[in-house]
Amino acid sequence: MIIAVVRENFPGEQRVALIPASLAPLQKAGAEILVETGAGVAAGFLDADYEAAGAKIVSSRADAFAQSDIVFQVRSLGANPEAGRVDLDLVKPGQILVGGCDPLGNPAAIGEMAGKQATQFALELIPRITRAQSMDMLSSQATISGYRAVLIAAIELPKIFPMLMTAAGTLKPAKVFVIGAGVAGLQAIATAKRLGAVVLGYDVRKEAQEQIESLGGKAVDFHLESSGAQDKGGYAKDLGEDFYKKQREFMADTVRECDIVITTAAIPGKKSPLLVTTDAVNGMRPGSVLVDLAAERGGNIEPSQADTRVEHNGVLILGPTNLPSEVPQHASQMFSSNITKFLLNMVKDRELKMNSEDEIIASTLVARDGEVVHHRIREMLGLAANEPPQSPAENDKIPLDGDDEPAPPSEGNAT
Repeated sequence: MIIAVVRENFPGEQRVALIPASLAPLQKAGAEILVETGAGVAAGFLDADYEAAGAKIVSSRADAFAQSDIVFQVRSLGANPEAGRVDLDLVKPGQILVGGCDPLGNPAAIGEMAGKQATQFALELIPRITRAQSMDMLSSQATISGYRAVLIAAIELPKIFPMLMTAAGTLKPAKVFVIGAGVAGLQAIATAKRLGAVVLGYDVRKEAQEQIESLGGKAVDFHLESSGAQDKGGYAKDLGEDFYKKQREFMADTVRECDIVITTAAIPGKKSPLLVTTDAVNGMRPGSVLVDLAAERGGNIEPSQADTRVEHNGVLILGPTNLPSEVPQHASQMFSSNITKFLLNMVKDRELKMNSEDEIIASTLVARDGEVVHHRIREMLGLAANEPPQSPAENDKIPLDGDDEPAPPSEGNAT
């Protein structure tokens, strides 16, 4: 089996889907690796690094697609809606695409790839189960986003974070309010605390309060009923406008007291809930900074705009949509680990076996054999409900050495 890594062509994207250090376990499982020239340069990984790890460098994206069975991408079509369209002309029937593809935000792109007879896995749909934690690219990249959000806020704030007692007087610590205690929010809380700020945190899930306080933050509780705040897959659910209206009213007072507000509340495939109103922003002191990590889908902060610097009554509002790309080396390292472990989960005895009874595979497989196969995406596209998953057939087994016959298992084969 030949795996290709292509250079990301989404504007401003600096990550790479596979780093040289991840090649060894894939090669041990029998895979050959092709890397498009320059694919890792923006993240700090040279072609020579890949060659030293045993990869073959190919000269173009077209060559990478043409010579491979599997293509690894950070952003497949869907998560790369314009530049990613070139892949529609490059993908081969039966070729396997693995990466982020925004399936719930852009389901039509899944339909287009299905029309090309591609087999596509959407890593955003990794289930939130213990066995899949090491494959969860949303969590790994959110870790980077939460960290980076605090740093850009700290740079913009006309104050320093820690309290200092000096001969010139005492400097009070900055006060940071993080809304949403998922992976990004918790990393933001931890980072702000390490920088010396007084940190407040809020999440609709009651169990998150303990996590906030374990990181040194103070958990804010508005005493709102929020049962059912997440679905069975562990992702946030829309709680309805009545809930968010009450939440905004309580939240405004806390927002006005803070120097920095970071919001992280995003719901897959839906508009982000409005949490901080313009009135609340108007009550903040000039020089305050807000960072809206949900700006890509409408934003949690009313005046925010995606990838735009907004100055409102002396308050700065930022809406970055791709913070992991601003820390590309470590973001790529984490993504590479996720995607490698995801693929190796399907490798048994040097064969790629797409077992439809495996929750990880069933949750992430979105297109196959010319059809959109994921039930939720089919529903979004208005397609008829599909049949329940069947047991894997013999033709689901693909020998990893590229031969027609299965190769013998290798010692210590990772799965």
